[in-house]
Amino acid sequence: MEQGIHIITVATRDLATARRFYVGGLGWRPIFEAAGEIQFYQVAPGQVLGLFDADSLSEDIGDGRDHSTPGGFTLAHNVHDADAVHRTVERLERAGGTVLKHPQPAAVPGMLHAYVQDPVGVIWEIAYNPGWRVADDGAVVFD
Repeated sequence: MEQGIHIITVATRDLATARRFYVGGLGWRPIFEAAGEIQFYQVAPGQVLGLFDADSLSEDIGDGRDHSTPGGFTLAHNVHDADAVHRTVERLERAGGTVLKHPQPAAVPGMLHAYVQDPVGVIWEIAYNPGWRVADDGAVVFD
């Protein structure tokens, strides 16, 4: 299998709330929507974040179990400077997110980060890490 992820899908019990957070609060634009079922947002070249109605996702998986609760992972958004961590956390909170950890130094020297949970239940890490960058070819480089 080629190393790569093209779609990250998150189950949600409330697509309308998710849409208000991502579109109304953050200003993101969906690239595809099926009303009441799924929304896709372009998050990187060749990669989308999908927000899928929880019952529809469980039905699509088809194993008879409930797959409605995200957990055990975070999504991370890296910014270019420490001030942007504060600004981004404030915007997420204004959009309806819950700050779980206010911006503070991380274990990695020079890194500042925070955690915010969106209304769907997804936890976002917002971070500035001076030792992390994206090269011109899209590769992540740890300096």
